[in-house]
Amino acid sequence: MSNITPFQGETPENFDTRCLCVLVLDTSYSMEGGPIDELNKGLLGFGDYLKSKNSTRFSVEVSIITFNSTIECVQEPALVDSMETTDKFPLKVAGSTKLVEGMRAAIKKVEDRKQWYRNNGIGFFRPWIVLMTDGYPDPGQDIDGLANEIKIGHKGKHFAFLPMGVEGSEQNFMNKISTPEFPPLPIDWQRFDDVFKWLSNSLDKVSQSTEGEVVKFDSVQDFTRTGWGGGDFTQTPI
Repeated sequence: MSNITPFQGETPENFDTRCLCVLVLDTSYSMEGGPIDELNKGLLGFGDYLKSKNSTRFSVEVSIITFNSTIECVQEPALVDSMETTDKFPLKVAGSTKLVEGMRAAIKKVEDRKQWYRNNGIGFFRPWIVLMTDGYPDPGQDIDGLANEIKIGHKGKHFAFLPMGVEGSEQNFMNKISTPEFPPLPIDWQRFDDVFKWLSNSLDKVSQSTEGEVVKFDSVQDFTRTGWGGGDFTQTPI
């Protein structure tokens, strides 16, 4: 055990097996207007969905990382009842799209939190990293390096990566950073509430699963838009 680990001094509320979900959210200027408004509504609904079932209320931890011109963790990993209202919410748009740095912050957050689980004797399912973006990363970012890190992390079952592209996102880029197990989903920003409902249901299924069990997820038809073969999404175990 290292001398210094993040979350020092934090005491677990319970010792239920954790299912960590890190949301990596695009808050660049291109999300202004309807998209950011619906995203904020969706996040509120997400909390309500997680609270509605004991299986998610006491085991699913959520962390939220936003990226624009800067990277910010606006919600450290926490069970829904332990989340505190801050001036970070509702999320606001600003700046450009430092997507690669945002994703790398999420990968580090996952590894840090898994170490905290180990230090405290808490079991955990494979964490999820969920990217929601409507754009292309700023020039000069290490896209190939990120794609390789995601491939290694996914293959090693360090985390599961779920990329979701709002209208305006670029299919070739999304394909490049995704894995065959979970191809990118083209989502409709007007249906963010349905996206988060699906996500909470999926986390609920995972939180009640047993090792080696194939988890069958609900249909994504409610919130995908056409394009990218969007309606033909194949559900796979994570």
